[in-house]
Amino acid sequence: MKLKLILAAGLLTTLSACGGGGGLFNRERPDEFAVSRQAPLVIPPDFALVPPAPGSPSSNAVDSSKAAMEAMFGGPAQRSATETSTLNAAGRANAAAGIRSTAGDPGTEVVDKGATTRDIIAAPEGDGQDARAATPQ
Repeated sequence: MKLKLILAAGLLTTLSACGGGGGLFNRERPDEFAVSRQAPLVIPPDFALVPPAPGSPSSNAVDSSKAAMEAMFGGPAQRSATETSTLNAAGRANAAAGIRSTAGDPGTEVVDKGATTRDIIAAPEGDGQDARAATPQ
């Protein structure tokens, strides 16, 4: 009986929404003709652009690869005294200029430390409670 009463109330509520004028959910609706037009969006001028100074090199004369590296990594920055002393203590003067290219070269000779070292490096992070490593005999 309760189910029939709930269904009947739901049906009446749904049908009253279809009626025009004095239905159950009669409310004020917005007047679509009272809406005013908004001004169109305008892109503001870019004040960061300035005309080139007389005597400055044209944009065609700039090396694009150097400009790209400058944009990605920035130019040479001043290092703090702490960073400079740390680099000097690490032997910055003794490092080869192209060491990163040499280390990544497929022809670089490396020592195979075996599967155990690979497994230790690939082990998941954690507190070591569940870590296990077996050394082959």
